[in-house]
Amino acid sequence: MKTKHPKGLPYLFFTEMWERFGYYLILGIFVLYMIDSEKGGLAFDDKNADDIFGTFIALTYLTPFLGGFLADRVLGYIKAIYIGGFLMGLGYIGVGLFKELPLFYGSLALIIIGNGFFKPSISTLLGNLYNEEPYKANKDAGYNIFYMGINIGAFVCNIIAAFMRNKYGWGPAFMTAGVGMFVGLLVFTIGRQHILQANILKPVQEGDTKISDVLLKVFLPAIIFGLIGWFIPDNVFGSDSTDAFIFACVPVIYFYVMLYVKANAEDKKPIGALLAIFAVSLMFWAVFKQNGTALTRWANYYTDRTVPAPLEKPLEAIYLVDKKDYQDKEVSVYDDQYQVKKDKDGNALKEQGKDIYFRNISDLDRKSMGGNQPSEVNLYNTELFQSINPGWVILLTPIVVAFFMMLRRKGKEPSTPSKIVLGLFISALSCLVMVGAVYAGQNGLVKVSALWLVAAYGVITVGELCLSPMGLSLVSKLSPPRLTALMMGGFFLSTSIGNKLSGVLASFWYDYDNKANFFIVNFGLLLLATLLGLSILKRLNKIMKEKGVN
Repeated sequence: MKTKHPKGLPYLFFTEMWERFGYYLILGIFVLYMIDSEKGGLAFDDKNADDIFGTFIALTYLTPFLGGFLADRVLGYIKAIYIGGFLMGLGYIGVGLFKELPLFYGSLALIIIGNGFFKPSISTLLGNLYNEEPYKANKDAGYNIFYMGINIGAFVCNIIAAFMRNKYGWGPAFMTAGVGMFVGLLVFTIGRQHILQANILKPVQEGDTKISDVLLKVFLPAIIFGLIGWFIPDNVFGSDSTDAFIFACVPVIYFYVMLYVKANAEDKKPIGALLAIFAVSLMFWAVFKQNGTALTRWANYYTDRTVPAPLEKPLEAIYLVDKKDYQDKEVSVYDDQYQVKKDKDGNALKEQGKDIYFRNISDLDRKSMGGNQPSEVNLYNTELFQSINPGWVILLTPIVVAFFMMLRRKGKEPSTPSKIVLGLFISALSCLVMVGAVYAGQNGLVKVSALWLVAAYGVITVGELCLSPMGLSLVSKLSPPRLTALMMGGFFLSTSIGNKLSGVLASFWYDYDNKANFFIVNFGLLLLATLLGLSILKRLNKIMKEKGVN
C-alpha cells in the first residue's frame, strides 16, 4: 500500500463508504416507502413513485455540474466535501422526520444540493493523489478500490435499513442514513492531513469560463427551460417533472458542447473524447438504475421471498389469505401483472388491507403455507435484494483488478476506453438473464427463484466494474487540469440523464403484457451503446496515446 497507493486512499475510501451507506439506504427503501399505504408510507401509485425516484436520482447527479465548478474555482475540494456532507446529513434526517410533502421535498433538495458539492470533489481529490509518482501507474486500480468502498456501504445499508424499518419504522430507517453521513465526515477529518496536498485550486487562465457566465448563461436558462417543460401543454416525455428535467438539461448540454467548440487545440481532443464517453455511458445508467424501480418491483412481486423454516426470526411477516378474497372489487385493485387500476374518474387506486404477494404462488406452495386458511408467512424484506449488486462488487473487484494487472504484466491490458465498451456489452447480457427469468415464471404466473436476480446482478456488476470506475479514471486522465472537477461534473451529468431515463423506462413496465419484451428493449439500448462505443474506440485510443496515458 505504501509504495503503490497514497496514504490518503483509505480515508477517502471510508469517507465515501459512509456517504454511500446513507445514499443507497435511501434509494433501497425510497420506492417502497412511497407506495406503502399500510405502514406509514406516502401511498403514492407505482408510476408516480417511479417518476419521483427517477427525478431524485437524476437531480443528485445533475448538481455536481455546478458543485464541481465551484470546487474547482472557489471553494477547493475539501471545503466542498464538508459543505456537501453536512447538507446531505441534514437531508437524510429530514426525510425521516417529515411526512408533510413540502418538508419532505425540501429534505430531498438538501440531499440533491449536498451531493452536488460532495460527489465530484471526492473523486477529484482521489485522482489528484495519483498524479504523482510512484502512484500514477496505479490510478485505475485506485479507482477500483475506491469503488469497492462505495459498494461496501451500499451492501451494508440495506441490511440495516431492513432491521430499522421492521423494528422502528420508516422514519428511523431514513435517519440512520444521516448518522452514516456524519460518521463519514468524521473519518475525513481524521485523515485530512494525508489529503491536503491534493486540494489544489487550479490557477485562472485566459479563456477560463467565469462563474458569472455559468450562472447567467447556463443555470438561468436551465431554470427557464425547466419551467417551459413543466408548463408546456400535454406531456412530451411522460410527465411534467420529466419534461422539466429534460428541457432543463438542454442549456447544460449546450455548455459542454461549446466548451469543446471553444477549446484550444491542445484541449479539444481530450474534451471531445470525454463527451463521447459521456454520451454512451448514459445508456448504461438508464438500464442499471432500474435496480430501484423495475428490479425492485420484480423482487417485490415476482420473486419468491419466503424465509426458510430454520430462520426463526422473520424479517417481515405477512398473512396468506384465501385467493378468492382478491376477487372482491373493493380490494382487487391490481391486475395479474400488478398494474394499478383506476376508478371511473381515472384516479389510481391503492391496495387496501391485503398484501398481493400471494397472487402468483403455485397451488403446491399455497398448500405448504396453510392452504386457504390465514397463516403467518415470513418474507425477506424487498430492500435486501438491493444488496446483491454491491455484494457482487465487493466479491468481484479484487478479481477484476487482478485480471487487468495480469494483462498489464503481459503487455495486453486494454485501454480505459476499451474497458468501458466491454462493460457496455457485458451489461447488455444481464438483460437476457432477466428475459430467462420471465419465461421461467411464465410471465408472472408463478414466482421464480431469487437466483435469477442474483445472476442478473452478477453479470451487470462485471459490466459496471469495467465502466463506472473506469469512467472516473478516464476523466481524471484526460481532463485539462483546470477543468478536472468540471468534467467530473459532466460525467455525473451523463449519469444524471441516464438515471432520469431509467425512471422513464421503468414507468412503461405496465405497458408490456409480456415482461420479456421490457428487458429485450433494455438489451437493445445497451447493444446500441456498445456499437456506438466501438465506432469511436479507435479514435479514443489514439487520443489516449497522444496524452501518454493508457
